[in-house]
Amino acid sequence: MNLVELLGYFGAFLSAITFIPQVWQAWKTKSVGDLSIWMILIVITSCVVWLVYAVNVKSGPVLAANLIVLALSLVLFYFKLTFKKQD
Repeated sequence: MNLVELLGYFGAFLSAITFIPQVWQAWKTKSVGDLSIWMILIVITSCVVWLVYAVNVKSGPVLAANLIVLALSLVLFYFKLTFKKQD
């Protein structure tokens, strides 16, 4: 693994962890009222497109980042559909 690929994986890691605090907060409070369903759906769609790209160009960092972000986005989507709206 060369330095550029290592840098790519580090960037992928940083991108991927941006959703962790949001998922944790939503799970802890059982509140996702302020999250836009459209934002979540756009992120999911974006990840799917990036995954197709990553597979075709054989880019491990892009694949890794988008798999993680997709998983976390799907969790947020599930929370959005299942948590009751709080007044």
